[in-house]
Amino acid sequence: MEALKRKIAEDGIVLSDQVLKVDSFLNHQIDPVLMQQIGREFARRFEKDEITKIVTIESSGIAPAVMAGLELGVPVIFARKRKSLTLTDDLLTASVYSFTKKTESQIAISGNHLSKDDRVLIIDDFLANGQAAEGLLSIVKQAGAAVCGIGIVIEKSFQPGRDELVKKGCRVESLARIQSLEDGKVTFVQEVRS
Repeated sequence: MEALKRKIAEDGIVLSDQVLKVDSFLNHQIDPVLMQQIGREFARRFEKDEITKIVTIESSGIAPAVMAGLELGVPVIFARKRKSLTLTDDLLTASVYSFTKKTESQIAISGNHLSKDDRVLIIDDFLANGQAAEGLLSIVKQAGAAVCGIGIVIEKSFQPGRDELVKKGCRVESLARIQSLEDGKVTFVQEVRS
């Protein structure tokens, strides 16, 4: 997605050869126009998949997921990382390690919101090692629902997340694929269009 790549190139800050900071438009301050474009692009890529629910993880996945949900006309469910007084019954849970925060979290979704009849699109802001996506996959499978695909805003293709998900049979659609963050520079994967 060219608009996203431009935004990353202009406003993204390379903190190391492993970490890209995009808090000015994605995961702290949110650019709503860009989020709307992201939602439309996910909807376009998954429009034939008869999606019934979108699942994401709090908090940075919520904005792109809601915009995609708006475009597809389906509800969005986000997995909580923190315990909630109201989220107690029929929980679907998974353990997720955060590469950025270097912490492990127990994520949870109420089983009341997912069923075996659902066709789910998983959306997240970043794909690095694939831990968040794998946790969400586990939760969706616990519900008996079908995963139609995984939509990623920014993929760090130099890390193993995509390969791990593809090995599990997942369709992964990333809007911006980063080949490298070496020398303080963002280099995108050159994708061949058919």
